[in-house]
Amino acid sequence: MSFAWPLAFLLLPLPLLIRLLPPAAARGGLRVPAHIFMGVVAQRGTGRGRLLAGLAWAVLVIAVAGPQVSRTSDMLPASGRDIVLAIDLSGSMQKEDFQLDGLPISRLDAVKRTASRFVAARRGDRIGLVIFGDRAYFAQPLTFDVDAVARAVDEAQIGISGRATAISDGLGLAMKRLAASEAPTRVVVLMSDGVDTSGNVQAVDAARLAAGHGIRIHTIALGPEDLENQPRSRDAVDTKTLREVAELSGGTAFRVRGMADLEAMAASLDRLEPNPAERPPMRYWHALWPWPAAAALVLMALIGWRRG
Repeated sequence: MSFAWPLAFLLLPLPLLIRLLPPAAARGGLRVPAHIFMGVVAQRGTGRGRLLAGLAWAVLVIAVAGPQVSRTSDMLPASGRDIVLAIDLSGSMQKEDFQLDGLPISRLDAVKRTASRFVAARRGDRIGLVIFGDRAYFAQPLTFDVDAVARAVDEAQIGISGRATAISDGLGLAMKRLAASEAPTRVVVLMSDGVDTSGNVQAVDAARLAAGHGIRIHTIALGPEDLENQPRSRDAVDTKTLREVAELSGGTAFRVRGMADLEAMAASLDRLEPNPAERPPMRYWHALWPWPAAAALVLMALIGWRRG
């Protein structure tokens, strides 16, 4: 326990100092009828009355000093960061070329596993989810309810937004929502395994617009093959475009070929955008002054009752 104003304890000897004042110094000020004055003088002479008055003054000074105790809150303050995940749900995301526990899983299942855990740990951030194929739409608006966003990630299915890859449309929709946000930090995490085949604008142009709005884009290129090494591969990811998008907006580009890369990417992303849940718990002061103040009130009421 501590006190907000410990100097208030200097008031404790004040009644004794007043009693030590010479009679001439205490004269004048307030005129009262003689019978009331004599009653007060009579009460001052009793030892019990002086004890009650002393106790009342002591607890009143304690209340003025502001006793308080430190407490820890389980609540996390808002981080001031808005993050939108933009996840590719094109047909190629169903390809099973990732390994988990020795068994093949689809690219989408690998993304779901990592993204849902990433989202669920972001308490204190506002998170939104955009999914895109032929078209892009918000599957979950920006919210502090990270559990709801994690569920939306788990429930995403290929085909509900078409089977092509409109990267620029998904990116544009995420940026549109973030551009209207007043959060100090605004981030897009873009995950794709293909080439922009259906967008209305170039992804790099959208990245330049994002930079102008102070929006940072981190890109994740999924899949074992990419256009730079296998230009004729049907399922190759356009790593060059995704890298340019990240660089133009001040973000970071990640290359993910398997589950190990995906786990390492999530850890790196946590370092780039620090997790609010890893901050020290919020501490606050709980005031205790009402208790001594109430005790002083009770004692003064008892003194008044005895004199009555």
